[in-house]
Amino acid sequence: MCRGREGVVTRPQQRYCIIGAGPAGLAQARAFARRGVAFDVIERHQRIGGLWDIENPGSPLYESAHFISSRTRSGFLGFPMPASYPDYPRHELILEYLRAFADAYGLVPHIQLGRSVERVSPSADGAVVRIDGRDVEYAGVVCATGMNWTPNLPAYPGEFSGVFRHTSTYRRGSELAGKRVLVIGLGNSGADIACDAARFADETIVSVRRGYYFVPKHIFGKPADVFAGESLWLPKSLRLWLFGILHHWIVGDTRSLGMPAPDHRILQAHPLANDQLLHHLRHGDVTLKADVERFEGSRVYFADGTHAEVDEVLAATGYRVSLPYLDPAHVEWQGQRPSHFLSVFSRKHPALFTLGFVELNGALYPHLDHFSALVAEYAHARVHAPPVAERFRRIVETTHLDLAGGTHYVASPRHDFYCDDEALRRATLQVFRLAGWNPPNAEAWGPPPARAAAALAE
Repeated sequence: MCRGREGVVTRPQQRYCIIGAGPAGLAQARAFARRGVAFDVIERHQRIGGLWDIENPGSPLYESAHFISSRTRSGFLGFPMPASYPDYPRHELILEYLRAFADAYGLVPHIQLGRSVERVSPSADGAVVRIDGRDVEYAGVVCATGMNWTPNLPAYPGEFSGVFRHTSTYRRGSELAGKRVLVIGLGNSGADIACDAARFADETIVSVRRGYYFVPKHIFGKPADVFAGESLWLPKSLRLWLFGILHHWIVGDTRSLGMPAPDHRILQAHPLANDQLLHHLRHGDVTLKADVERFEGSRVYFADGTHAEVDEVLAATGYRVSLPYLDPAHVEWQGQRPSHFLSVFSRKHPALFTLGFVELNGALYPHLDHFSALVAEYAHARVHAPPVAERFRRIVETTHLDLAGGTHYVASPRHDFYCDDEALRRATLQVFRLAGWNPPNAEAWGPPPARAAAALAE
């Protein structure tokens, strides 16, 4: 038992703490509720939705942000995104979907908004969580706060006289009107923001460190991930070869647009899914440059020896994984990413889980369903079937899983512990089989109540 500052003892019996009411936290809440595991969801913001609520302080979203995976591949089990949604929904629709999900499964009463987790201290059989200055003892903690809250801001030699900021502070294209803009980095956010700048700024330059493959959002009229999913019956090496041929036919040689030749095979790096940027490159609205070397006043020098005058720099340089409430020593790391079993289960602490801390080349939400179901089964077994729970812990501590599907991804912080979508799915199902538990399915986890359908229809 633990005492808060006022000496009040708080000990929820067999209750779990979920930190974060974004997609991962909501998925875990549903899984606990279905398995009869008591839980609290602690959310520091005033509304649910995590980063998908663009009004939440620190959200990395911008007004033109869309889902990168398609509607039909991205929904939670038993709760598909409405057919009225476009193939790639805008952020407002994703937020609407998440809030309808929380309402449909009765999760809202479990969510404590506007409360801050200051520290998590895991132990052999549980964890002490300090919430707003008071210690609470829980049977376990699910960290579901996401990876995109701590900007990775690079430093360069020299002094820049204009505005230099991370894209986490960017919201809309009108901010760039009349300016000469440099975007550093070409992940999906960098590509989106470069397209916004192409429409509003006087000049747009994108600095890239390596070459990229552009994956069209539609292939033969189908969302790219739907098209890819229909070819899973083929050997992976043949699929990669076919995708390379399709890329050559559909996209062409991007070196003519100023893009360096990729130093990797297609799909050996996180896909760059953006058709609009190709349009702007081909029309001269965006210019590609090499890596930034240094700044002098308003002038930026690039590694290829060229230079340009710019007014504003937006660093689309990603985010550092941060769990500020947890001592890093409690986390297993692979480079800059947590590398827990299946990305979820700590090998050090039986009651510590990290949900949603995984980077992969597919839709995340279906994996969250499987991960959260495993956590719920384990939590249930700890009370009602201790030998089963012990057997599962042996699986966690001794089983090796290939989550990359044999692919050697490029060496970069983003690809530390990067997972292949299909390999991760197979590995998760293997763990269900080893544990003797049934994986969730759409029929058992749906359909949504009528009130959820009504909310989504509004």
